[in-house]
Amino acid sequence: MKSIYKIFVVGSLLFGGLTSSCSKYLDIVPDSVGTLDYAFRNRNEAENYLFGCYSTMQRFSDVIYNPGFTTSSEIIYPILETQYFNSSGFNLIRGIQTSGNPVLAEWDNLYRAIRRCNIMLENIDKPIDLRDDEKKRWIAETKFLKAYYHYRLIRMYGPVVLIEENNPVDVDIEKTKRKRATLDESFAFVLHLMDEAIPDLPLRIENRTQEFGRMTKFMAMSIKAEMLATAASPLFNGNPDYTGFKDKDGTVLFPQQYDAQKWVLAAEAAQAAIAECEKIGLHLSTDVPTANVQQVSPELKQILALQHVITHRWEENPELIWGLNFGFGYQAYSMPKLTGRAVGMSNSYPSNWAVPINMVDIFYTENGVPITEDKTWDYNGRFTLKSGDDKHQHVIRRGYETVQAHFNRERRFYAALGFDGGIWFGNGISDEDKAFYVQARGVTGLAGPKSINARNITGYWPKKLVHYMTVMDVEFSPIDFKLPMMRLAALYLLYAEALNEVHSSPTELVYDYVDRVRLRAGLPKVRDAWANFSRTPGKALTKDGLRQIIHQERRIELAFEGQSGWDLRRWKELQNVLSRPLQGWSINEEDALLYYRPVGVLSPIFGLRDYLWPLNNTDVVINENLIQNPYW
Repeated sequence: MKSIYKIFVVGSLLFGGLTSSCSKYLDIVPDSVGTLDYAFRNRNEAENYLFGCYSTMQRFSDVIYNPGFTTSSEIIYPILETQYFNSSGFNLIRGIQTSGNPVLAEWDNLYRAIRRCNIMLENIDKPIDLRDDEKKRWIAETKFLKAYYHYRLIRMYGPVVLIEENNPVDVDIEKTKRKRATLDESFAFVLHLMDEAIPDLPLRIENRTQEFGRMTKFMAMSIKAEMLATAASPLFNGNPDYTGFKDKDGTVLFPQQYDAQKWVLAAEAAQAAIAECEKIGLHLSTDVPTANVQQVSPELKQILALQHVITHRWEENPELIWGLNFGFGYQAYSMPKLTGRAVGMSNSYPSNWAVPINMVDIFYTENGVPITEDKTWDYNGRFTLKSGDDKHQHVIRRGYETVQAHFNRERRFYAALGFDGGIWFGNGISDEDKAFYVQARGVTGLAGPKSINARNITGYWPKKLVHYMTVMDVEFSPIDFKLPMMRLAALYLLYAEALNEVHSSPTELVYDYVDRVRLRAGLPKVRDAWANFSRTPGKALTKDGLRQIIHQERRIELAFEGQSGWDLRRWKELQNVLSRPLQGWSINEEDALLYYRPVGVLSPIFGLRDYLWPLNNTDVVINENLIQNPYW
């Protein structure tokens, strides 16, 4: 029995679409489709095909399809009567995952993208008007994409099927039923492709109007460092939970022993990537936005600068390593109602992305240590009522009754979160003394619950995901921005993490790269903060203690950016994070004393099996060489 291999329509590739039959192993070719000869007949058509290889990236920019965003428990999306978008990703922590119809599965989608890349590589010599330098670059871009799509599969599924080249059109169907490679083989394959691609990628994008968003050398080097850190992390580096997991031929698919050398490779790659980024001028952004910012205090300007790291125009952002050319489309879910006229739009713009108290507690005190460790911060009294005072007038409405937990916190707390009584600068206002503040208590509060759909079930909003100039008033007028895929602060912390794992005790370089991020946030250096303010001052001086600090630093710095869910998985910490009920305030209460009582809003369900995605049962049945993932 023979299989007819795919022939692609160039137009469909531009939209990321491919035709496929009911069988995953047999593709029927309609009479009217173009041929590969047409797709590669000249430079312009071949470039269109290259853009088709990039097209799968579009889905990656949409956070609702990013498990690193939806399963991190940073944001809870309630069960609603009206479905505004596909919320299945948010529901994964409610225990809905199955192997019969896996949620957010990427197996088929990414293998289609990989086959597309292989076709590009197989036919790149056909356009006679393609210059050698362009061909070299396009091959490098395609190899990067092929590597990255495989890496996305590895991150979700562990050991994967490696598609080095496509099957010929006359291949026997049985030979299309490929086995999964081991995890080490999978990573080696991806890293080999990256090493082939990186030298031939451009140092930077010169034609920003037409090419911004295409791959460069410093981007690829940074992503390679992330790949190596993922391979070195506890989930994939000698994880005892996967001991003895074999395919049907008896091949052990996961590494059985911890390999410290993997962290060495990750540290070296991160160091090289940082050098490349800094060589072309990247640095941590401290830019204070000036548009529609008039009478504003220095303190609020520093907080706006931290917000601006994410909402900065990407072509002007000095910290951006990698971004995709698709805007963040969920500001209306992340922003509370601040005016009476905005309340009238509640059903259209529900303001219902809710940050649980569990996540709020991650942010440090103003002294740069956890709220549970700061000996000057009253942790046990954090739910005690307190009115806004002069010291906090830039972040909390003066005289407004809120709780102690909102006082004396780090700047990133106020840059990232909207909360009852908190100042919300912007929304069409340019002077600080006229700034709005959040009124979240009960149905009479402007930001309080208005319906089953228009309610924030915790009383906290992810302010970080809203451009300060976005307006929700008579109408909703968002200022577009693009959420970064990777930025320099993340790479600094990745380097610090890898270095800490390499050495038996912390080195100066580890502290240096963590402190770079902390100093930008207005915090003291790690050792100073723990020595002066922590109940456990020796924590910052040990490898294990500094590991905890680095992990928390990444969770704070990269909050709501779609990264924490992946970090918690590779650290094998997500199960612990999701083992406790997620809490919010008693949002229907109008009296402060009653409102500020924590209540459970969601009890997550996340077991050991959920660290990896299940293969679809249908795939396992059709391809008897595939084996289902552990515990599924």
